[in-house]
Amino acid sequence: MARMKLLMSWDIRPGKETAYLDFITSEFAPRLIELGLEPTDGWYTVYGNGPQVLMGGITDDMETMREILSSDEWQELYEKLMEYVTNFSYKIVPATGRFQF
Repeated sequence: MARMKLLMSWDIRPGKETAYLDFITSEFAPRLIELGLEPTDGWYTVYGNGPQVLMGGITDDMETMREILSSDEWQELYEKLMEYVTNFSYKIVPATGRFQF
């Protein structure tokens, strides 16, 4: 079984920083864990070009990843996240155990 990694990136909407942080810590991350996605990385870009936030999480296999990303719970979380962020993108890659993006 090959572990898979979900790599996500986005920018926080101006003026939504406080509400975004509350959502990420109290709802988004805990619900991802409940869905079976184990958070591995969370990066905030302070200086330079590129996405403002990078976040990663792993599953045991591709089937689990597909189940999570096709679930109603993921869709609900995604829609709520979009209230706080722009330029969202993601990709799924084999997990290497090292920093990936």
